[in-house]
Order: sequence, then C-alpha cells, then structure tokens
Amino acid sequence: MEKFSVLMSLYIKEKPEYFIQCMDSILNQTIKPDQIVIVKDGPLTENLENVLKQYMVDSPTLYTIVPLEKNVGLGLALAEGIKHCRNNLVARMDTDDIAKPDRFEKQLAIFEKYSDIDVVGAWIDEFEDDISEVKSVRKLPELPDDIRQFAKRRNPINHPVVMFRKSAVLAAGGYRHFPLFEDYYLWIRMLMNGAKFYNIQESLLYFRFSPEMFKRRGGWKYMINELHFLQMMRQMHFISFSQFMQNLFVRFSIRLIPNSLRAIIYTKLIR
Repeated sequence: MEKFSVLMSLYIKEKPEYFIQCMDSILNQTIKPDQIVIVKDGPLTENLENVLKQYMVDSPTLYTIVPLEKNVGLGLALAEGIKHCRNNLVARMDTDDIAKPDRFEKQLAIFEKYSDIDVVGAWIDEFEDDISEVKSVRKLPELPDDIRQFAKRRNPINHPVVMFRKSAVLAAGGYRHFPLFEDYYLWIRMLMNGAKFYNIQESLLYFRFSPEMFKRRGGWKYMINELHFLQMMRQMHFISFSQFMQNLFVRFSIRLIPNSLRAIIYTKLIR
C-alpha cells in the first residue's frame, strides 16, 4: 500500500501519559507509517520533552520534529507541519487519543479502492478515563453527496481520525487560523474545490473527552466564533440565507443552555 505520514501537534498542556498511549497506538498499527511529523506548538514541559526524546531514540529516522518558538494554535501548527510531510497521504492524530489497531489499514484500503477520494474519515468512540467507558459514538454519513449535505449543518469529518491527500488539502489553501473551526473551515474549502470525501462506517479511534469539553462549547465567546464561522459559510455561498438562519437558531440555543443539559444533547441526541 501507499506510504503515508502521520501529522500531530503537541503543546504544553498535554499529559505525558496520554501522549504515550497515543504514540503506542500509532506504533502498534497493522500497517505502520514511514514518517511521524510532530509539531511542537511552543515550548513543552520537561516531562513531555523526555517522552518525545525516548521515542526518537528508539526510531530516530521515523520522526520529523518541527519546533515553533511560541504557541500559535492548531490551525497554524498543522499548516506548518504539513509542509514537512514527505508523503501525499497524511493521517491526522491528536496527541491524547488512541487509534484502533487497524485504523490505518482500513483507511488505506479505501484510497486504494477509490482513486477519486481525497479525504477518508471514520466514526469515533468518545470515552472518559478508560477506553472501556465509551459514552457515545460520533457517526457520520458515508458517501460524498451525503457528506456534502451534512456539512451544511455540522462538521462532516471527525478530524482526529481523518486521512487525506496532501495535494487536495494544499489545493484548497491548506490549514488556516480559525479558532475552534480550523478543520471544518478546511473541509468546506475542499468541498467547494471539488474534493471528494468518504467516511468509513465504523469507529477507528478512541476520542478522549470530559465534561470540560461541553463547557468549552458553550457561552458567548464560543457563540461569537461560531457566528463568524456561519457568516463565512454564507459569504462563500456554501449555505443559503435560510440555512444560515436555521443553523444560527439551533446552534445558539445549544450554546446558551446549562452545561449538564448540553452534555446530554451531545452524547444522547446529536450523536
């Protein structure tokens, strides 16, 4: 199968034990990457540096480390990191998640089967504390046309488990700075540029989440960022005015309710 790179962004607040679980899940895949690009998004803790050094000692040629002088955020960190990916196929991975053993094998099989597909996502198991405690599954539509329609309402790709063609990402302008919506913004630009998407209909990754995640998805600050994003979608003619207003009503209603109720909506209804 075609060679591929893994693209990650590591920053100071990551827990070393989570990073170790993440790295081990990558290294224990049925098909392994021939390059792992890790962007150091600003200075790291000594413990994180020591963990990173240990992996590099074991396989120095596998890793490409991209240090940034200061924390720039996920979008700009990945924009820099993708420049250092030597393969056209790139798999994203967050440094606190755990990939299932056959994740890469199944995604590569889709690229091999469908030469016109540019982005391959999958479902994710959302867990708390331990992977035996899966709270919900984020399911997404499978086929390109359904994914495009879904994207008008919600993010159509689970970013932590995506694999894509680097050439298609760069053709749409690559990752850009858009706090909280870096990936969604990229998918829309790619869709409008003619890229084709596919979602594997099973979970290929354990996504770590906590009640704090739902808290971050509420309040006025999140609402303002979301409003700017919806306005951008409208300005790009990706959604109509009526779709803009519908999104505005649904999303803002969720942002203003208590955190406990928002958690129920996300885990029981939206998923």
